[in-house]
Amino acid sequence: MNKNKILLFFPDGVGIRNYLYSNVFRGKEQDLVLFHAFDPKTEQAVKDITQIENTVPIPKYKESFKEKFLRELICLARLKHNAKLVKNPTILTNWKTNHTGFFKTVFYKCVEIASMGFANYERIIRLEKRYQKAIRETAFYSEIKKILVVTAPEKLFCSHQRGVQCAPIFAVAKDLGIETITVIYSWDNLPKARMALQADKYLVWSDYMKEELKLYYPEISSEQIFVTGTPQFECYQNPENIIPKEEFYNQYGLDLNKKIICYSGDDVLTCPDDPQYLADLADELIKNKMDNKYQILLRRCPVDISGRFDAVVAKYPNLIKEAPPLWNFEANNNWTTIYPLPEDVQLLVSTAYHCDVVVNLGSTMAFDFAMFQKPCIYINYDQKEKVHPNWSVQTIYKYQHFRSMPNEKAVYWWNSKRDLALLINNCKDETDLSSIHEWMGLIIGNSNEASLNISKLLLHDN
Repeated sequence: MNKNKILLFFPDGVGIRNYLYSNVFRGKEQDLVLFHAFDPKTEQAVKDITQIENTVPIPKYKESFKEKFLRELICLARLKHNAKLVKNPTILTNWKTNHTGFFKTVFYKCVEIASMGFANYERIIRLEKRYQKAIRETAFYSEIKKILVVTAPEKLFCSHQRGVQCAPIFAVAKDLGIETITVIYSWDNLPKARMALQADKYLVWSDYMKEELKLYYPEISSEQIFVTGTPQFECYQNPENIIPKEEFYNQYGLDLNKKIICYSGDDVLTCPDDPQYLADLADELIKNKMDNKYQILLRRCPVDISGRFDAVVAKYPNLIKEAPPLWNFEANNNWTTIYPLPEDVQLLVSTAYHCDVVVNLGSTMAFDFAMFQKPCIYINYDQKEKVHPNWSVQTIYKYQHFRSMPNEKAVYWWNSKRDLALLINNCKDETDLSSIHEWMGLIIGNSNEASLNISKLLLHDN
């Protein structure tokens, strides 16, 4: 085993910004090996960006029927358990039922039937043990073992706890005596029962998330959980990430004499009616003659390349401008080729800095904007003609992670289309953001020292 060598396991490209563009590993590149499933083009781009020279590709992973059945059964059994544990049925919406194709439909129906026998948590733990045994019986486990024996790292760090190939890779590391560390990627992940791996150490954002991890996974001891913060918000502390005002406005065709309302889009599944809400925003500004003072800057979700906003933007060319996220995203490819470019850090920070308010459906962009003392408006009404009849904003705000909100004053609520003008004026006149900062303190903890905390934990003996 090579002391000080850390194998950085990236199941996909989404975690690159938080852990490779931040200061977590800066200056230690010689001790790092990137363990990844990127294609050659993405691998070279990441190496160029991060200065990490040593890389090891992950062999192609094809999950066996037994592994998949056990993994999905564990997920559903845990979702049912979690929903009862916190008395929140919306947790069960994380189990998808609209599968296409005969085989998938039958497969997931069998999982649902089997899950009826695992209401007891002790049975879920026994199921986990069966899954751990199953992943050790595969050819993929043997391939990974050969790689880790040759690479011989002291530690294995994973940027995302959810990837399906995580479990066998962490199992090999455990069996070889390699210390394993994973982060809980986002604030809403824990209730969703998609933690695919078992690690020696779990890094969480805050004390709140630590208590959540203990609640949903009581078999994990407190000594294994470390509150480090997340590097996700550190970029707001660096003035170099702010594009000068005139340059920013010129780059995106904005009017220097008008204030900016940022409309932050979600992915298609989270908010299928996003384009209609954007149209409502534009309609109300025009109707109330506020378009002479305000303009809209659209930042769509980085993984949304559906083009669903195009018609709305085309309808209001003088009012709505776009600042597309600067991500590598190759159409018809998989998640391993999706990753943010370094320039997107500047774009995101500058958007929060130069815009006056953000409008969205329940996203952490509320926290991003609060970094610059900017308010957030959460959409809180349904469209009369929905894209999906059964979808509702009310389901979204009943999700478990929203129970952490200290009170409703943390954000402004857009409760009906015609309320917008008054809402915008209230945002302009009121400056008390104490509730959103209280919420941020609860969820993200100390966002200024996350890189330092994680670096100390990973790069030094403890």
